[in-house]
Amino acid sequence: MPKRELKGIIISNKMQKTLVVRVESMKEHPKYKRRYKVHKNYKAHYDPPAGGGEYNIGDKVIIRETRPISKDKCWEVIKKV
Repeated sequence: MPKRELKGIIISNKMQKTLVVRVESMKEHPKYKRRYKVHKNYKAHYDPPAGGGEYNIGDKVIIRETRPISKDKCWEVIKKV
């Protein structure tokens, strides 16, 4: 089974080896058929390079589902878009 991949924007890079990524999607109301935005924040793992500071707030990235790394971190950063 292929791993899920999501595209989102980095909203926090304050933790070590962890980024918080906001993923937005469109949802449709079942009765009124109006579309609206919903978002969810995911904590994603990454290994910083030796120079550091590769990812900054506001960067668009792709994250992929992975095995659980910690209590609430089961995504990893693949690349910057």
